[in-house]
Amino acid sequence: MVSLAVEKPLHKEEVQAGLRPFRLVKYFSFTSLGVILVFTLILSWVISNHARKIMLEQSEDYSLLLAENLNQQVFRSFVLPTVVRFGKIALSHPDQFELLDRIVKNATQGLKTESVTIYDSSINIISYSTRPELVGKKDMGGVEYQKALKNNSNSQIVFSGSLWNLIPGAPSVQCQLKTYIPFRQVSNSGASSPQIMGVIEITQDLSKEYGAIVELHGRIILVSSIIMAVLFLVLRTIVSRGDRIMEIRATERLRLEEKLNQSERLAHLGTMVATVSHEIKSPLGIVRSTAELLEKRIKKVAPGNEQLARIIVDETTRLNNIVMEFLDFARPQEPKLARVDVNNVVRRALQFIEPSAREKNVEVRAELDSHLAPIDLDQDMFYRALLNILVNGLQAMNDQGILQVTSTSGETAGSSTARDGLDPREPGAAGAVKIMVRDNGKGMSADKVEQIFKPFFTDKNRGTGLGLAISRNIIEHHHGTIAVESKEGEGTTFTIILPGV
Repeated sequence: MVSLAVEKPLHKEEVQAGLRPFRLVKYFSFTSLGVILVFTLILSWVISNHARKIMLEQSEDYSLLLAENLNQQVFRSFVLPTVVRFGKIALSHPDQFELLDRIVKNATQGLKTESVTIYDSSINIISYSTRPELVGKKDMGGVEYQKALKNNSNSQIVFSGSLWNLIPGAPSVQCQLKTYIPFRQVSNSGASSPQIMGVIEITQDLSKEYGAIVELHGRIILVSSIIMAVLFLVLRTIVSRGDRIMEIRATERLRLEEKLNQSERLAHLGTMVATVSHEIKSPLGIVRSTAELLEKRIKKVAPGNEQLARIIVDETTRLNNIVMEFLDFARPQEPKLARVDVNNVVRRALQFIEPSAREKNVEVRAELDSHLAPIDLDQDMFYRALLNILVNGLQAMNDQGILQVTSTSGETAGSSTARDGLDPREPGAAGAVKIMVRDNGKGMSADKVEQIFKPFFTDKNRGTGLGLAISRNIIEHHHGTIAVESKEGEGTTFTIILPGV
């Protein structure tokens, strides 16, 4: 029968099984967050590249327009007057170079140009440049120079720097746009001649514009990262809270299922116990009555041998008590409440155990609050519950010790209700009565404390293990609570709280 009442522990696998659907949701939530972050980074890269492409296209159109205008200005204001005056163009002549330099600088003044360079068409040499150190250098024109000689205007972008350059202390980004156009003759009508006289290279500094695009890219990534971090923290908080709630609910559901199964087992067990106990009780009464009559006759017929009949009487009395315990557990009675002074019930129970305490050299101490208000109580049922606890305390001590019983009420009891299981906000909590039974016996381990109120659990050689289970049922039928605290080698304390009026 013991195995039927032992509560099956909740397995970790069962709890985890209840959490699997939520863990799947959590997995997809974090995966979605990661996908959103990656998509945001890709989108920021696409946006910044698109902005850079538009900037370059606009700058290239502007540079081509500037170069065409410069072509017109140089040919009309320099080439024609120089040929008329000197007969040929020789930029090595200071006057010619100074005139060309003045015309170029006037044409590009106030415009976003870093340098203007003119290459000769016959050989790859720089004939003129706003940067004097480049004049006369050969083979400086690359593929772009060759394309321009074939009447194909083109551009080349040279840039350095990335998001890492946004770090304080890092060098700034650099960007240059070099545009190459063929330097042609211009007719009086303004149309360009197919004849190519050289190549004009215009260099624009776009570092500021490119830096703005890099900063835009960085801002997009920073804002996206902050938003993702906030979303991650919010989602993490929600998931963690949901995880705890789901785990608590899954554990509680499994516990309730186990309690339901236990209740069903106990219900069947109770029916069996009640039937068997009822059948045993009547024969036991007959055996006891017969043994008492036999004891009286033996006492008259053979004095000194009546103890044999007394043994039968004592054992049948013990068996009858066991049968009564089974019946009380199987068919608990409803309490018949009446206004009772709890201290009187405590004194009655202490008076009953006094002889047994003296035999074991146990000192019984009572500290009862004289101002206890009467409460609704079935004194006979509560007497049995308290007696079971007192007997348990006596049995926990060997040859000597102290068994202390205290009772408190009003503010004192109410202040401890939250800790002992009674909600102090409920009506009557302030007038609750608390009874504490302390012993300095051998104490119990944490595992035994967990099992002590379970039916049929006992660590004694004799007994049914129903005493404390019945006590708890009686106290709970009075809408009270019972708790136990124990340490091995230090003793045990039972705390009973009964609601006030």
